[in-house]
Amino acid sequence: MKKQVLIIGLGLIGSSLALAIKKEHPNVTVAGMDIQEESEVFALKRRIIDARAASFEETAEAADVILLCSPVEVVKQQLAKLSTLSLKEGAIISDVGSTKKEIVETAVDLGMTSFIGGHPMAGSHKSGVTAGDERLFENAYYILTPSPATDLKKMNVLKELLKGTQAKFVTLDPEEHDKITGMLSHLPHVIAAGLVNQSKVFNEAHPRARQLAAGGFRDITRIASSDPEMWTDILLNNKEILLELISGWQTEMNQVSRWLETSNQEAIFQFFYEAKETRNQMPVHKEGAIPAFYDLFVDIPDVPGVIAEVTGILGKKELSLINLKILETREDIFGILQLTFKRKEDLEKAKETLEKETSYLCYEK
Repeated sequence: MKKQVLIIGLGLIGSSLALAIKKEHPNVTVAGMDIQEESEVFALKRRIIDARAASFEETAEAADVILLCSPVEVVKQQLAKLSTLSLKEGAIISDVGSTKKEIVETAVDLGMTSFIGGHPMAGSHKSGVTAGDERLFENAYYILTPSPATDLKKMNVLKELLKGTQAKFVTLDPEEHDKITGMLSHLPHVIAAGLVNQSKVFNEAHPRARQLAAGGFRDITRIASSDPEMWTDILLNNKEILLELISGWQTEMNQVSRWLETSNQEAIFQFFYEAKETRNQMPVHKEGAIPAFYDLFVDIPDVPGVIAEVTGILGKKELSLINLKILETREDIFGILQLTFKRKEDLEKAKETLEKETSYLCYEK
């Protein structure tokens, strides 16, 4: 009998998981469910899923594995609903939420020993079912956060089902997960959003700043473009840890302010020196709490059709871009085309191809 998988939530993560599962396990039947009917229709038409869920209750009770790909608050509601159903013996339930402590505690309180918390640390500039990518999780960390009551044999079953993601599985305590992602992902998102909001007020007084922000400022605040609904949900479900981290950040910035007030050159130098040394020791081009993207910069002349030429060349090589933009910080006859790729090997192949087929200068930063 075919194994039945139910994926609830057919956004970027849910649809990508469906594709990865189907690629590695073609005999598995994947049913999908989403609050937006058009997402279900699209997923079925594009064969991302094999069937639309008849109903939450009926499809859940027939499933061997249930993957909850919804916001954290919604996942907690879904767990409560699942706890009232007659699920298959041995059925496994997992989720993909960015915070884990509250979800795992909810499952434990409901007596759900079949639940295994999960968090694939992967993402994209794109969202929704149309952005589904079977290679989204390739070489990314996939965190599993079992409770003390979790059957470890079921963890192995889940890993085997998700083998097609080509992710690297890591097991963490739920609270440890939330502390780590709070520091490495959640706090940076708050800071990036704060910088952008501060710059909005600044730009009103200094309109020229908006144009100059197209360079480095735009790059370091890229994560501020994330889904506001999702991040509201994440912050509220990790608020205790984030309040502590934000307090620490404010203390750090107050210290910098005091050094500036007293012109403490030695302390300011040490502040930047320690940051430089710490960052230089970080792994290069590894997937982490914030998904990595790879940028290729191409000097192009200001002539009609040049962007179509570049994208056409990449299209013939089946190299998929996740973002493209023109930097406006140059004032000579050349512009800079920034091409963003999800994978390092795609960037390298694009650079090699463009250098071979055009006279444009290509470089990484």
